[in-house]
Amino acid sequence: MSKTYKYKLQSQKNTLKLGNMLDDMWHIHVHIMTLQRRYYRRHKKNISAYRMNRHVTKLKRTTKPHWRQLPSQVIQDVVLRYGKAYDAFFKNIKEREAGLTTRKVGRPHIKPRHKYNSMTFTQKGYTIYDNRFKVNCIDTWYSFHKHREMKGEIKTITIKRDRCGDYWICFSCDNVDDSEPFAKTDKRAGFDFGLTTFLTSSDGGKIESPQFLKKSLNKLRSLSQAFSCKVKGSGNWYRALRAVCRQYRDISNRRLDWHWKLATHLCREYDALVFETLNIDGMKRLWGRKVSDLSFAQFLPIMEQKCAKHGKTFKQVGKWTATTKPCSDCGYKNKDLTLLDRQWICPECGTHHDRDINAAINIKQAGLAA
Repeated sequence: MSKTYKYKLQSQKNTLKLGNMLDDMWHIHVHIMTLQRRYYRRHKKNISAYRMNRHVTKLKRTTKPHWRQLPSQVIQDVVLRYGKAYDAFFKNIKEREAGLTTRKVGRPHIKPRHKYNSMTFTQKGYTIYDNRFKVNCIDTWYSFHKHREMKGEIKTITIKRDRCGDYWICFSCDNVDDSEPFAKTDKRAGFDFGLTTFLTSSDGGKIESPQFLKKSLNKLRSLSQAFSCKVKGSGNWYRALRAVCRQYRDISNRRLDWHWKLATHLCREYDALVFETLNIDGMKRLWGRKVSDLSFAQFLPIMEQKCAKHGKTFKQVGKWTATTKPCSDCGYKNKDLTLLDRQWICPECGTHHDRDINAAINIKQAGLAA
């Protein structure tokens, strides 16, 4: 099992060196993308990642000697990102032409300087000792808050800079054995997502979302108003920007913490959990900010990871599986059901249904049957 451990770098003056390295990586990124665009305009072909690596190596010996001071594998990772981006772009074109997907992946573009915020070390170029990390090319040690021990074999190390100006170090580890099986309860349940209630279980239980963004809107409005009054590029402008970013980060962290704790609670309660597959993009077009606040798309991968860790069964029913309109008792399909109908009686068998509980039962039946 693969797992990533994320730690925050302690506040140090020498983190400025990491920022300079990221800027240098951004210059390499701009050079690569500009060269690719010019080559395609002239020859109607794309440059392979292998040829691009050879080109960058040649530049180190000729016109870009200062690139030699940067870690070679980090530079190769910049080229690797370029190759993966174009592979995903052309693969998506083929899949859309074959009718396999309607999702559209755009052509890779040049990132602005302020959005290029990470670099990855693969095998060398760094030294680790306890809670200290050394970047060999700049001969500088950094301390990070090691709040838990790492398990497994370290494969890659990524340094990230967030919009608040803080730096984080992420260790991607393989062969991680941290399974902690919970006791079996012999209970199975289906779960229906909703806007009024976050989750409705087939047992009749309902879980409300704290809606962290909604509760923080007044604070965000105040910070955004103060930010809009500052002169762009001034010191106060940057301070106000970081205040807004810290508020958004706080909202995101609280929501993420609640998702992890909810996933742990559900794993303790049930042995098999079945969820529906949602069209998140379509829901955002209809209900906008509230769908983003609930973050269904963030919760499902967390739930899947928790089930794998604790020995539980995680399933999802297909996007086009009918779950809301069919009666969970007799299967009668109520075609007249609308979003305003929260309660309804089946005209076929006379069963009284709560709309969300009935959908959760149908989700459970569809998932366990599969």
